[in-house]
Amino acid sequence: MATIKIKQVRSKIGCPKSQKATLEALGLKKINSVVEHEDTASIRGMVEAVKHLVVIEK
Repeated sequence: MATIKIKQVRSKIGCPKSQKATLEALGLKKINSVVEHEDTASIRGMVEAVKHLVVIEK
């Protein structure tokens, strides 16, 4: 299965708890951190919830 790289580009300070929890579930803890996940519907949904904080690198 294909993989995607997700990079956090904005701070989670001031965001709702649900968005902070989504970033933690993705494995993102600091700005400019990058994680790699399989390209599944559940991961895409999590990225969509925090799309203003992250960038998808292919």
